[in-house]
Amino acid sequence: MTKSVEFIFDFGSPNAYLAYKVLPEIATETHAALTYVPCLLGGIFKSTGNQSPMQAYAGIPAKLRYQRLEMLRFIDRNGLTSFHFNPHFPVNTLILMRGAIAADALGTLAEYCDIGFKAMWEDGLKMDDPDVFIDAFTQAGMDGKALLEQTQDPDIKAKLVKNTQNAVDRGVFGSPTFFVGEEMFFGKERLDQVKAEVLK
Repeated sequence: MTKSVEFIFDFGSPNAYLAYKVLPEIATETHAALTYVPCLLGGIFKSTGNQSPMQAYAGIPAKLRYQRLEMLRFIDRNGLTSFHFNPHFPVNTLILMRGAIAADALGTLAEYCDIGFKAMWEDGLKMDDPDVFIDAFTQAGMDGKALLEQTQDPDIKAKLVKNTQNAVDRGVFGSPTFFVGEEMFFGKERLDQVKAEVLK
């Protein structure tokens, strides 16, 4: 029986981008099905009292330096040479995440994710700017204007809220988070554990 790996993500997380780039290889090796679940990280933080590492460890420079080192090691180990830290960070991802819900409804979430993650963490675009959003998706072959319009649809808004609350109810406190069945794993550093769980 094919197992599924649920990927709970927000485009605003650089670690979500790094995990996203590695997940397909894990899926191929384990014959797992990938399910992408867009959630709003700001909503998760608000509900759980969590903070981004840059905020949580702002007074611990050694911790921040180590986290950067660990990220660089992950990038090097997986050959993710296209990664560039977004100069506009933190970027409000509300438009992007609602757009992901709209793309999912259209059956184009995989394509949307490729474009969105590239725009954020390879091209360094300010994706909370509506004009930048439209241009990025239009240039990549999607209808950026239509996607932006759909982000204002009440059903799209409600679905993102529901996804986010469902994630919190399952114990999610950050991005990236993975589920294999009911087993939860947090962070790109747990991908080996995700793989092992799939192979059980």
